[in-house]
Amino acid sequence: MILKSTLRRIGAALIVMIGISMLIFAIARVMPGDPARIALGPNATAEQVAALRVERHLDAPLPVQYLEFLKALSRGDLGRSLYTNRPVTTDIAQFLPATLELVVVSAIIMVLIGLPLGIMSAHFRGRVPDHVGRLIALIGVCTPAFVWGVILQLFFGYFWPIFPIEGRLLESTPPPQGPTGFYLIDSLAAGNITTFFDALHHLVLPALALAMSGLGQTARLTRANMIDVYDKPYVEMERAYGFKPFRIATRYAFRPAFIPTLTILGLEFAAMLGNAFLVEKVFGWPGLSRYGVEVIIRKDLDAIVGTVLIIAAAFLIMNIVVDILVGFINPRIRLAAGKA
Repeated sequence: MILKSTLRRIGAALIVMIGISMLIFAIARVMPGDPARIALGPNATAEQVAALRVERHLDAPLPVQYLEFLKALSRGDLGRSLYTNRPVTTDIAQFLPATLELVVVSAIIMVLIGLPLGIMSAHFRGRVPDHVGRLIALIGVCTPAFVWGVILQLFFGYFWPIFPIEGRLLESTPPPQGPTGFYLIDSLAAGNITTFFDALHHLVLPALALAMSGLGQTARLTRANMIDVYDKPYVEMERAYGFKPFRIATRYAFRPAFIPTLTILGLEFAAMLGNAFLVEKVFGWPGLSRYGVEVIIRKDLDAIVGTVLIIAAAFLIMNIVVDILVGFINPRIRLAAGKA
């Protein structure tokens, strides 16, 4: 039942990916500017520019260009970047782990702080802890991530310099060698505790800046859902039986209230992959989002399409994962999906 539903979602996701590839492929090519001229610079001759257009099939009609792209994609080839002059797959393999590590740590912060903050606000509804929690959530939602980045840099990098404000490691620390590209995981796997804490030290501020908006959204949604559940008759019955408030909150109220929050958490996680570019720019973080902005500015067609497809794939994968998790949390949804 679950397998059938999951396969159906994967099939729908593949169709969506094809549609996204067609859309972004067309948009990238109608953007103002000649990618061959931008890549070669103003001093290149007309013959050199024309030769590059022929090499990259830029002189062919748009449908022909898209077919050439699909042929290359079927071989796992996303083309060659005009910005770095390397295969786009090589660039993505280099920059994606840095962004994923940043996003994963941000998501952990978002969950560890946002959920308890929302539960506390709901439990102390109308009292001082509720007002404090709602204020923190509102500030988090209303303040852009790059502003948080600047604020954190000023406080913890200048006035109270306890955290580094740029890069993933100190210049004197060699990057850990490992299969994941996650410095925290690779350094731990190698038993290099010094590199692990150096990487973690560099990760705290950008991860916190990126997490603040999702943290506030998570807290607000959790509070609203918990309050809605608290008003249900079965919760009133549990209070009448004398169950302790902590048990009611964690065992009976949180689980049904968590389902809408889980959906938002999944979408926030995927959105951070694309929204991280300002935080990466502020902190000099060598990630995929920052790379994506650079290739858009230079109209690097293959790199634009490759970056957008990776981010779109993250959205679709997270949607599938969230649907599966929601099915496990709420059996009624799982059974309804199986009958559909």
